[in-house]
Amino acid sequence: MTTLVERRPASRVTLESSIAPKPRRPRSFLATAVLLLGAIYCLIPVVWVLIASTKSNTELFTTFTFVPGSGLLDNLSDLFSYGGGQFGLWAGNSLIFAGVGALLSTLISTMAGFALAKYEFPGRQVWFYAILAGVLLPGITLAIPQYLLMSQVGLAGTYWSVLLPVLISPFGIFLARVYAASAVPSETMEAARIDGAGDFRIFRSIVLPMMVPGMVTIFLLQFVGIWNNFLLPFIMLSDERMYPLTVGLYTLLSKGSGTPSLYSLAIIGAAVSIIPLIIMMLVLQRYWRLDLVSGGLKG
Repeated sequence: MTTLVERRPASRVTLESSIAPKPRRPRSFLATAVLLLGAIYCLIPVVWVLIASTKSNTELFTTFTFVPGSGLLDNLSDLFSYGGGQFGLWAGNSLIFAGVGALLSTLISTMAGFALAKYEFPGRQVWFYAILAGVLLPGITLAIPQYLLMSQVGLAGTYWSVLLPVLISPFGIFLARVYAASAVPSETMEAARIDGAGDFRIFRSIVLPMMVPGMVTIFLLQFVGIWNNFLLPFIMLSDERMYPLTVGLYTLLSKGSGTPSLYSLAIIGAAVSIIPLIIMMLVLQRYWRLDLVSGGLKG
């Protein structure tokens, strides 16, 4: 009994010391500080655009940079009435390029990535390494060859000249292959084949539902990339009515040297062009959450 009584305080001290919170390491504070600095560095231009879009032409050049102005409504009215509604036409073109291009590119990337991950065929590794090389190749180096090819087939200056080059995304195919290799069990495919399902039915009924989170990621990356693409439509298109927002806002800036009032239109146009991307993030983020939960349950 004496020994038992004497051991109790020792065990209590050991328990209290084991549950006592450990002091945070200085590295965590350093990492947090670096992340905060990076976030501030990335957000300052966005904040500047949002604040500058509220200023009139006079306030834009005479007031402090980060002080809001009083010309937001007038700027919006001037923006959507410019050129008889030219900004709305540019926005519609961007939605066509980004929406249709991202949707078709996602479908092509999913099919190609699934085939590379789950099928055995001659030259599979060669094709995969070629795709990796395409990921490392800067897109700017392909702009001029793509324009020459489109000119040869008579498609330069049309919507197809901007849509066709973005349908094949090496990075999207790479992501689809990685996701299909981990998310689509080979046993499930074999069971479906035993039940008499063909390859197309397996892909449509089994593979696509399993790859939805990965497809959403590819779609969002492609949508943002096409939406922000400037060089390709700038080279391919010559008609202002077919311009996307990036090229259209560039024309406003280039004309602003002779007409300073267009600077305000270009700035608020850039602010408005961010809204579809924010909506896409808010709408599609629930699929990423579902993927995280399913991954945690599998683990």
